[in-house]
Amino acid sequence: MMGKNKGLHMVTFTLLLIGGLNWLLVGLLKWDVGMLFGGQMATVSRVIYVLVGLSALYELFSHKGCCKMCGGDMKPMM
Repeated sequence: MMGKNKGLHMVTFTLLLIGGLNWLLVGLLKWDVGMLFGGQMATVSRVIYVLVGLSALYELFSHKGCCKMCGGDMKPMM
């Protein structure tokens, strides 16, 4: 993976982690991280939700080329 793509991958992966942890908090505690920024309808929260969603799309379409486990040259784990 080249430098620019690696940086984009790290940003999108981080946003996906934030999104996943947010859903964990919603499921367990009924608390949304977006509440820190004024709730779901606040512009900042909506921008964060859109960025997490775009990150998911980016990872969906680029994952196989980036992932050592999913790539064409998979090697046995043992």
